[in-house]
Amino acid sequence: MVTILATANDAVADIGDGATVMIGGFGAAGQPVELIDALIECGASDLTVINNNAGNGDVGLARLIRERRVRKIVCSFPRQSDSWHFDEEYRSGRIELELVPQGNLAERIRAASAGIGGFYTPTGYGTPLAEGREVREIDGRWYLFEQPLHADFALVKAHIADRMGNVVYRKTARNFGPIMAAAAATSIIQVSTVVPVGQLDPESIVTPGIYVDRVVLVDAARLGEAATAGGRR
Repeated sequence: MVTILATANDAVADIGDGATVMIGGFGAAGQPVELIDALIECGASDLTVINNNAGNGDVGLARLIRERRVRKIVCSFPRQSDSWHFDEEYRSGRIELELVPQGNLAERIRAASAGIGGFYTPTGYGTPLAEGREVREIDGRWYLFEQPLHADFALVKAHIADRMGNVVYRKTARNFGPIMAAAAATSIIQVSTVVPVGQLDPESIVTPGIYVDRVVLVDAARLGEAATAGGRR
């Protein structure tokens, strides 16, 4: 059975130094700001973070980078107009970057969730991303081998969960959450509502409770305020 926790701090208390953490979200959409704030408060550092981008504004992942808790980030879009904290840390040599094309990133996470040992893709072949990597010709076309991306923890924002951990998402906040929840050893989901078992339409459940370890109920109003603040400097 899933563990339902009262606070985000309790949910992330065992994330230690050096952990690999997947963080859901596509920019501000679906970013688990409350869980990231709790991760900062718990003091974990030297983290490897897997995310679609490298934070935006001054909240959530951007704040985690600003606090110098991230040793390495694996992402697709490290630079955008408001990713100033990553830019500063990268230019100063304090953070390592592994750049992965977005489709490859999603498939590497999905491969981990499915127990697949890797896959071949033409994306990235013949570019600097392929240097020192395994390549193979298949039916006259060259492919680059990509390995699955696993994590110790996944921090995911969803919309509603029931008490067995079955989860539904709200619109585009669904993005990376489902595959990350399935690819991590421990999946922590923040939601704005928890309902009794049986109240969710089975056809609407995106992440089944089997992939969820912890659920934490957060204040939806505060989440809205945090998302709005993300665009301010």
